[in-house]
Amino acid sequence: MKRSPPTPVEEMNHGTSLLWKRRAMAGLSATRCGLPKESVAENGASPRGKVLTIDTMNPAVKMVEYAVRGPIVQRAVELEKELSEGRKKPFQEVIKANIGDAHAMGQQPITFFRQVLALCSYPELLNDSTFPEDAKSRARRILQSCGGNSMGSYSASQGIDCVRQDVARYVQQRDGGVYCDPDNIYLTTGASDGIVTMLKLLVCGEGAARTGVMISIPQYPLYSAALAELGAVQINYYLNEEACWSLDISELQRALDEARGHCNPRALCIINPGNPTGQVQNRKCIEDVIRFATKERLFLMADEVYQDNVYADGCQFHSFKKVLFEMGPEYSNTVELASFHSTSKCYMGECGFRGGYMEIINMDDEVKAQLTKLVSVRLCPPVPGQALMDLVVNPPQPGEPSYDKFMKERTATLSALADKARLTEEVLNTVPGISCNPVQGAMYSFPRISIPEKAVKEAAGKGQQPDMFYCMRLLEEMGICLVPGSGFGQKDGTYHFRMTILPPADKLKILLSKVKEFHQRFTKQYS
Repeated sequence: MKRSPPTPVEEMNHGTSLLWKRRAMAGLSATRCGLPKESVAENGASPRGKVLTIDTMNPAVKMVEYAVRGPIVQRAVELEKELSEGRKKPFQEVIKANIGDAHAMGQQPITFFRQVLALCSYPELLNDSTFPEDAKSRARRILQSCGGNSMGSYSASQGIDCVRQDVARYVQQRDGGVYCDPDNIYLTTGASDGIVTMLKLLVCGEGAARTGVMISIPQYPLYSAALAELGAVQINYYLNEEACWSLDISELQRALDEARGHCNPRALCIINPGNPTGQVQNRKCIEDVIRFATKERLFLMADEVYQDNVYADGCQFHSFKKVLFEMGPEYSNTVELASFHSTSKCYMGECGFRGGYMEIINMDDEVKAQLTKLVSVRLCPPVPGQALMDLVVNPPQPGEPSYDKFMKERTATLSALADKARLTEEVLNTVPGISCNPVQGAMYSFPRISIPEKAVKEAAGKGQQPDMFYCMRLLEEMGICLVPGSGFGQKDGTYHFRMTILPPADKLKILLSKVKEFHQRFTKQYS
């Protein structure tokens, strides 16, 4: 009798069963597994074991988790391979909405940026008349600041001097004339590099004196991963989902007071606009945070990589530095602040070039010297990423040949993201059992999902979080790759997933339709 093909759930369970069998076999000796015994050395001694094993490696590394590239994504890659090999699935393609990788999702690069980078990479093109003169002049200026006029040379550890000057001018203009010292600008390998570097400076002490760092929940997993690797204490403060993921000072105070019994809180991290929650903090909230940090003697870290991604009416991006200085010298002369930006998000989406910067405010001079020493150990950030950062902060100006095309592309990209933010919220809120706050900014929605108790128990039986179980089923049955909310943190008893709004509009509509279909079927099955 011909056996019917396995269902996606059976395939998933079969794969899980095989995985556990492999793990079990790995724990047995060769003899017990029915394999030949390892040979002994000629002198009769046992063969030398591994120096580095799972038991002897750095235990802090084993504590690191990064949900954005976790098991769901690994399985999505396997499914793509199986589809390419002709394996039958209940879907034709895997649609990934797990990560803010704009170009991988189909967003087109800005022409001017790629022209200048091409000229810098292959200077012979400077003689090509098809490239506009403003692109050529930018490329010449960058190359003249590189050793040997080559982007392949090392730069100064803090970054190319002319790029840091351009970043300082950009920040000063963005912040309404608040002075920016180029010496306080450090070019980085994406914003992540700057964030981890600052955390390295902050973390010290043992036991109850160990550094604690306050991070929002839900959070971007870079923070929890870095804190785990550094052995710091993670202090969770919860954003208010019922008020569009707003930040309450009373919640900051609660988290801080509870943490002081077992660690030394030293830093407060803010992501604005928010990842994964998509909220944009208003000015009053930022002022309140600055007052709180002043009162509690906390170092402020402002992750502002989505500063151009603001979509909702009535919302506006306010940089922490601008607000800090407008609050007067009582704050601007004392509060220690590091703010971060990147080439990876906004309208650029140039994740792979790993460009970014951080600006430091009110840092102790001796600590700043140590920071400069620390970044010098890694020689320099990628020079192409530095060049791209320069173009972001010094784009075509009115009257230059590339200005009109640049503005058209920039505006089109941001307008499309705004449309997709609204579409995502509208469609998800039509699904019974899913509620989605407005996507005010950034590139993600973080909707709450109701999961029936029967499904919660089945997930527990498999050793999975309920939303991991949900997202894995969604992937296996519909080919949709999202990230479970448990990878970002959430209040106990609530479940979410994070999805990016980056896929092209036609694919985003398919994705949302499949999520709707799956959630209704899943709920019916387990009710």
